[in-house]
Amino acid sequence: MDKKELRIHYKNKRALLDQNTIDELSIAIANQLLQIDIWNKTYYHLFLSIESQKEIDTSYILSILQGKDKEVVLSKSNFKTGTLTNFLLTDNTRIKVNPYGIPEPEDGIEVPNQKIDVVFIPLLAFDKKGNRVGYGKGFYDTFLANCKPDVIKIGLSFFSAEEQISNVRTEDIALDYCVTPEEVYKF
Repeated sequence: MDKKELRIHYKNKRALLDQNTIDELSIAIANQLLQIDIWNKTYYHLFLSIESQKEIDTSYILSILQGKDKEVVLSKSNFKTGTLTNFLLTDNTRIKVNPYGIPEPEDGIEVPNQKIDVVFIPLLAFDKKGNRVGYGKGFYDTFLANCKPDVIKIGLSFFSAEEQISNVRTEDIALDYCVTPEEVYKF
């Protein structure tokens, strides 16, 4: 399937999930992450879940990161430029939901893209080669293109891999891992 078809298909699949199922699957994903050798890094970029989109609840991953005393980085979206600005999560960070339903920091200590070691990436679908389908705005491709070359890119998905996404572009940045409730895919 192509990206457009996959977006529709997986938005519909997620719409069928109830809150208890989302919680159970999100905990399973967080537990699967513990199996990956990524915990010796310092800066971890995490997205905060868009509840209306029935995204993975990343609060469980946040708890792991905080328990391991890691530096957590959150981004703020600029829809005019299609870019993300990254801020360190601190006790003083104020989170506000933007007009698109995305919880994000209002401001704070800015973290350059080049400092980030691991990025957890929201997605709708992915394939067995590590290609992914997001919401189609290109925020993460732009962001990842400006990170250091060895940044670890981890997609998070409730669902297993598609065989192949048919219309991958050269500027699409593939994942290193994708974590589902049942499996860790390594690419």
